[in-house]
Amino acid sequence: MALRNRTPRARGFTLIEVMIVVAIIGILTAIALPSYRDYVLRGQLVDATNGLAVMQANMERYFQDNRTYGSPTGSGTNPLCAEKTLGKFVLSCDGAPTGTTYTLQAVSSSLGFTFKIDQASTRSTTQAPTGWGTCTSAWILKRGQTCS
Repeated sequence: MALRNRTPRARGFTLIEVMIVVAIIGILTAIALPSYRDYVLRGQLVDATNGLAVMQANMERYFQDNRTYGSPTGSGTNPLCAEKTLGKFVLSCDGAPTGTTYTLQAVSSSLGFTFKIDQASTRSTTQAPTGWGTCTSAWILKRGQTCS
């Protein structure tokens, strides 16, 4: 048998192939990362909405028992207005409740949101990060959501 004089075949990837893969990964990351951040942020907003719903139910129970949202003796404050931390939100009363009115709020300085709800179940988003918007009649829970 005669041995042929062959040159070994080069193996591996060319520089162009590697650059194309890196470019594709960069494009996918640029598209996916902001969407993922919004998804995670929307998951954290549930703490505020659920916490405010529970506080509102407790305020209504308190009203049924005491016939006032304020202090039953007229002095002091409603014990349900004490600040509570839930996730990244601090839940509290926005001002002192009166006999017939209250406003609850969930504030997160790290996320940049402030949600409110009152005795008439009027919801509002009074502070939100850039691109999210605010609304006096609804909670904004998604980027680009409008006040409707």
